Amino acid sequence: MDFLAGAAEWFIGLFQEGGQVFLNLAGGILPVLICLITAVNAVIKLVGQARVDRWAVRLSGNIILRYTLLPILAVFFLTNPMAYTFGRFLPERYKPAFYDAAVSFVHPITGLFPHANPAELFVWLGIAQGIQELGLPLGPLAVRYFLVGVVVILLRGIVTEAITAQMMARRQQQAARGVSAGLAR
Repeated sequence: MDFLAGAAEWFIGLFQEGGQVFLNLAGGILPVLICLITAVNAVIKLVGQARVDRWAVRLSGNIILRYTLLPILAVFFLTNPMAYTFGRFLPERYKPAFYDAAVSFVHPITGLFPHANPAELFVWLGIAQGIQELGLPLGPLAVRYFLVGVVVILLRGIVTEAITAQMMARRQQQAARGVSAGLAR
């Protein structure tokens, strides 16, 4: 009998905990994201969709800017996870690589700009505490994190773009073979 009662309490407790997590999200990150989405869309409307698209297309035309400046601006201004929405301005073939670059930058930016990804702040603060205990300054480390992060996102963006191009070409070849095989029947 006690086993069934304990199992029932555990079962309902599982859903109560899930409900608490949902309430925390609904009272924490979701309103912030909704406000950010609204603000970004308002700015886009004020500036003009065509201008924003032209700006993003200009940035996306240069592989270095596409995987450095665009993700940096996205993470700095929109923070994590809203930053990934900047990918909507890019052609489909660049979106996976942009996402890879942006998601890879949410930690390196935290030392200089903690607002960009407060969820990663505990990692930076743990490292910072160790550095401070050694009597070393944090500024140079934060700058190095940032600069190494820029190099890493550029490399990840380039590699992911190449992989995406290969996969898209393979899919087109398979589709073409499927169409020609269907016509031959």
